[in-house]
Amino acid sequence: MSRIIGYASGVFDLFHIGHLNMLRRARTHCDHLVAGVLPDEVAAHKGSAPVVPFDERLEIVRSVRYVDEAVADTTLDKLDAWRRIGFHRLFKGDDWRGTERGARWERDFEAVGVEVVYLPYTAHVSSSALRRELELLVEPDGAPLGHSADL
Repeated sequence: MSRIIGYASGVFDLFHIGHLNMLRRARTHCDHLVAGVLPDEVAAHKGSAPVVPFDERLEIVRSVRYVDEAVADTTLDKLDAWRRIGFHRLFKGDDWRGTERGARWERDFEAVGVEVVYLPYTAHVSSSALRRELELLVEPDGAPLGHSADL
């Protein structure tokens, strides 16, 4: 039997337990896991720039023991990533199941023999939620909470 290559991509900003859960679960479905990390300009589709610089996010993901290889994911078109990497399984959170984009992945990847595997989404945490929480810790003048310019 040949080696199964899996691919999981994301921004991986403010790395948290949801990211770790996804990578851990993905690794159980393949022999070699490649993680794609979106650079800042590609990650902009999320609506806000990542907090952690790209090179640091790439190094964090590369250091996760479930990841065999971490690469820059320079496009939102996962078929482009497939052409570069040649993976057999694409891993996405199950929050994508039933969406227009998820249906497109399923259709496009079925045509090239790649399985789309939806993994349980860790609902109680996300980088967006963490970013909102951090924004609450900043005074209206932009100073960290408790460090107001009036003090």
